[in-house]
Amino acid sequence: MGEPAIFAQRRKLNEATSALADATSIDRLVDILCASGRSIAASDGVTVIRREGNQVAYIAEDALAPLWTGKRFAIEACISGIAIVQNRPILIADIYADDRVPHAAYRPTFVRSMAMYPIGLVAPVMAVGAYWRDPREIDPGTAALLAALARMAGTALSRIGRPDAKLSVG
Repeated sequence: MGEPAIFAQRRKLNEATSALADATSIDRLVDILCASGRSIAASDGVTVIRREGNQVAYIAEDALAPLWTGKRFAIEACISGIAIVQNRPILIADIYADDRVPHAAYRPTFVRSMAMYPIGLVAPVMAVGAYWRDPREIDPGTAALLAALARMAGTALSRIGRPDAKLSVG
């Protein structure tokens, strides 16, 4: 019998935390989030988003099908932007039951549930989002692990510097 899922998720978070502590560039931070976020969330996809003034840019992803890497959206019209501006996580069990979600942007994707976490210790400038293909309440344990990942990424970001200054992806 294999390792229980929550233990695998916690192990992956510990690995990501160590990697983030050693990260010396925004590129590395983004790589770590993409490489570990999906396992930590036990999700079907994960994205990394950067604030660019009044927009958000989807700069990287690891997902079972393409999402929005390379695309930009108005900050107030996007869940990642709302999470950044309000500096709080947003968990959505069913994207089609939430009026904040730009449904047209999600229709061509597999996404039905999401969790979005701002990244940044004082004023967030990035976010990490996890996505699931089935509508679901986000498990509290998974939500706590994602929150910890975002906090660790925020700590790394404060040490590394501004994401728009050094990022070569996106």
